[in-house]
Amino acid sequence: MVLVVSDDEIRDLLDLAGLVDEVAEALVTQATGETVRPERPHYPVGEGLDGEEPLGTGLTMPAYVHGEPLYATKLVGVHEGNVDRGLPTIHAQLALTDARTGEPAAYMGGTTITNARTGSIGAVAVRALAPEAATVGVLGAGVQARWQTRAIDTVASLSDVRVYSPSDSRAACAADLREAGVPATAVDSPAAAVEGADVVVTATTASEPVFPPESLSAGALVVAIGAFTAETQELAPAVVEDAAAVFADGPEEVIETGDFRGTALGVEDLVALGRLLGDGAEQQSPEGATVVASVGSAVLDAAAGAHLYERAREAGAGTEVSL
Repeated sequence: MVLVVSDDEIRDLLDLAGLVDEVAEALVTQATGETVRPERPHYPVGEGLDGEEPLGTGLTMPAYVHGEPLYATKLVGVHEGNVDRGLPTIHAQLALTDARTGEPAAYMGGTTITNARTGSIGAVAVRALAPEAATVGVLGAGVQARWQTRAIDTVASLSDVRVYSPSDSRAACAADLREAGVPATAVDSPAAAVEGADVVVTATTASEPVFPPESLSAGALVVAIGAFTAETQELAPAVVEDAAAVFADGPEEVIETGDFRGTALGVEDLVALGRLLGDGAEQQSPEGATVVASVGSAVLDAAAGAHLYERAREAGAGTEVSL
């Protein structure tokens, strides 16, 4: 029998603060090489449906953590046009499989899992590198801007969150965050969001820098989670080249994104975030910003999925079906 857990049930089961701990542990495990994480293919989809241009990107993300009873395979669709359809930009499904027998164990709605484990990256980074942070500037006003900010709020005492997006969505995002208990306001420019902020979060689908580097305070922490291909970019080259340190969830993948292509940095200049967490973190030099860049990792899906699978079992959630 396979346990099918809907995305609505996942939301009910989710403890965001607890998931931050799971994500941190998974990053450490990944950095020590105790995982199997094949290259994730991503490919354009939708050509020929409404014209010759692709309508979205499909991704397949498999992973296994050594010693765990289950392995995970996630299927993802990223469709920016969904904003005009009133639909989420990202949809995902997560399959969990028995590592001993290959029998299917669970099929889970993966959209909330993806959003929550990605949001947890910001919280992990802030807890390790900027635990006294009070002011956050957020570039982007979509789903991930909300998740990043809510997760950071579980590990820091926030007093001022400023949200900027070039569309009116910034006001709605700030309102949603306030409803969740986060002190957020919408601002009218990228500089207004970034200037004086202890932490800057970029959560966009941009293809060019989203804030002027000169607006960044010395010693600020930048959490960049939007760029995941060579064509996507959120950070100006000066932000990463002048940083005191650059951490990445997957250095080999992050270095290929638009945030780093064309800069003077190589993969050897990026430190695995899990290595930092495992070695014990200290705040970085106030003389330069610190950058944490993330493209996402299937290891985090495996860890988050297994965690929520166990919570579903304990709560009697989900529906058992025979395939």
